[in-house]
Amino acid sequence: MNQPATTTADAADGQPASTPRVWLVTGYRAGERGQILALAEALGWPYELKQLSYRKFDLVTHLLPGGSLRGVQRASRESLKPPWPDLVISSGVRNEPVCRWIREQSGGDCRYVHIGRPWADPSLFDLVITTPQYRVPNRENVLQNELTLHQVSQTRMAQGAAEWENTWRDLPRPLIAVMVGGNSGPFTLGPKAAARLGREASKLARDSGGSLLVSTSSRTSAPAIGALQRTLDVPHYWHAWRPIEGPNPYWGMLGMADRIIVTADSIAMLSEACGTGKPVDMFDLGGMRQGADQPRDFRLGGLLYQALLNWGWAPLTRDISLVHRQLVDSGRAAWLGDERRPVRARASTDMLRAVRAVNSLLGEAGGPRGVD
Repeated sequence: MNQPATTTADAADGQPASTPRVWLVTGYRAGERGQILALAEALGWPYELKQLSYRKFDLVTHLLPGGSLRGVQRASRESLKPPWPDLVISSGVRNEPVCRWIREQSGGDCRYVHIGRPWADPSLFDLVITTPQYRVPNRENVLQNELTLHQVSQTRMAQGAAEWENTWRDLPRPLIAVMVGGNSGPFTLGPKAAARLGREASKLARDSGGSLLVSTSSRTSAPAIGALQRTLDVPHYWHAWRPIEGPNPYWGMLGMADRIIVTADSIAMLSEACGTGKPVDMFDLGGMRQGADQPRDFRLGGLLYQALLNWGWAPLTRDISLVHRQLVDSGRAAWLGDERRPVRARASTDMLRAVRAVNSLLGEAGGPRGVD
């Protein structure tokens, strides 16, 4: 981001005295932003969105335990001024010292909620909401959820379905959504994995007499896109992610799909798929599940990451296989191609638990109010 911005979901000024003043120090990655906004929506309070720009090559500041704005560009600092919030919600290592600084300026009255991986010691946060892949130690102020927070709701899916149903009306049912990610840690989505995904998804659609709704993402490489397209041999709709704004069928796919395939590199997309309550299949990029011998794409970065997982410092890595095992063991998802068919996903209590934890932190009562 090149320019600082402050936006307000509802008018924060003039709000009732009993309503907490909430700041969202937004994540600089899409998955982090989505989780921050999802929690804010579920809490149901007005909030101010703080979008900050950071100095390059200032990693040391981000890793120091205290509060600081040293890593923030001067123009962005101007949006951080009183009245200070009662609650700040954020994610990402670069935002950690900023949020601690905000709490310090409030005289310690502000509560700081961090989502995802905490880079500092958990004791430096008021509440950490995290998931298994980060292997955060259990503490009183750490909430261990099964999956990441998301913005999936019946309303959003219904709106998406209404917007796209005419586009897909001629495709045979059942509709199988295919959500495609990319390289992640030790796992690589290259041409070999992408071609195998195309063959297996096509077979599933062909055997059921249905069709595919396929969407790539910002992390999907050009070679993987080409290999996937070449192997799709059933009726399908193809959406290629692009950085410019334009029609995005994502919510329509979640709303209209009868079944969802997700490449298992993306915990965020898996969380959203499971949030629909529909059957979910995870696609193994290669090496993701024990006992499966799939041809794998080579990537030097993947080998180095695997070495870090095996012998490095745990906070530097994430182990998404922990989430995979949990989803399979709980019956919320199955590996694509397994004989055991995925069951209809059970309702998640992750958001409810997160909202209750934040309410408790602020001395409030109640459950999610902002989403259905």
